[in-house]
Amino acid sequence: MKPLVISMGDPAGIGLELAARVWAKREAAPPFFIAGDPDALERASVRLGLPKPRLNVVDDASKLSGAAETLDVLHAPLAMQETPGEPDPVNASATIGAIEKGVAAVQAGAASGLVTLPIAKSVLHTADFGFPGHTEFIAHLTKDDAWPHTRGPVMMLAGPTLKVALATIHTPLANVPSELTHQRIIDTGRVLSEALTRDFGIAAPRIAVCGLNPHAGEDGHIGREEIDVINPAAAALRAEGFDVRNAKSADTLFHEEARSTYDAVIALYHDQGLIPIKTLHFWDAVNATLGLPIVRTSPDHGAGFDIAGEGKARDDSFRAALALAWSMAEHRART
Repeated sequence: MKPLVISMGDPAGIGLELAARVWAKREAAPPFFIAGDPDALERASVRLGLPKPRLNVVDDASKLSGAAETLDVLHAPLAMQETPGEPDPVNASATIGAIEKGVAAVQAGAASGLVTLPIAKSVLHTADFGFPGHTEFIAHLTKDDAWPHTRGPVMMLAGPTLKVALATIHTPLANVPSELTHQRIIDTGRVLSEALTRDFGIAAPRIAVCGLNPHAGEDGHIGREEIDVINPAAAALRAEGFDVRNAKSADTLFHEEARSTYDAVIALYHDQGLIPIKTLHFWDAVNATLGLPIVRTSPDHGAGFDIAGEGKARDDSFRAALALAWSMAEHRART
């Protein structure tokens, strides 16, 4: 298979430090190359006390060397040198450009999948980014690519013992009930079920669904969303052949015995899904985007400006993101 491509994220954050550390111990990681600024990558290596990597800097993914001891870098130059911990809007265009180059490399067949290092959305918005985050931007960049399956994006957080897909993502809590439409839940269930088979090799995936209200509404006594929207959507999915269960009270869905009864769970809003996944897998959870023509994963943490340049950042989640992207790409290659 082709290597993975890693977009550099915000150069003032911990992303390039993670890339430099993993490259130094690359025998334990899938093959990869970087879309980003080579000088910034070298500076990150120096800050960590690592040898400068041997780089092959190219402007076109068709010129990648693939040499074992050389790190290929698809050039996305910074406007000015980064200062760790101090994100600068002047470099926003380079951060966006690295994502675009990474996506294009996968689309061109030069990479098997994309792993995105963390960005700072507030910084990118100074460059008229126009998207809530990576997920929506990558969906936009791939919207015209052929895709025979249900199209996402659906955000899923995955750890060794739990996979949680989100029906709504960065939605204010007050707006969640109105955004939880029958069709949204159906689309989320389709994308998740298909991805579990295609990208994770689960032949007959079992999907649990969180209720929105306490005790999943108590038969309508504590809210009617389960009766009017969520359970009818689950029934529609079952009619299509998907194993999607009716809503269950979220407070009983995440203990060990409950997790043994499903392969993934649909959470209806951000914290409902992220609290359990981060409680169980704070260091090694991965953010995976489902339902897109390309494989995309990301470490499940932010840019870490508060510790950037200090050598404190743990690389567990980034390594897990590389491993998951590689595994997803392998599963796709078999289908």
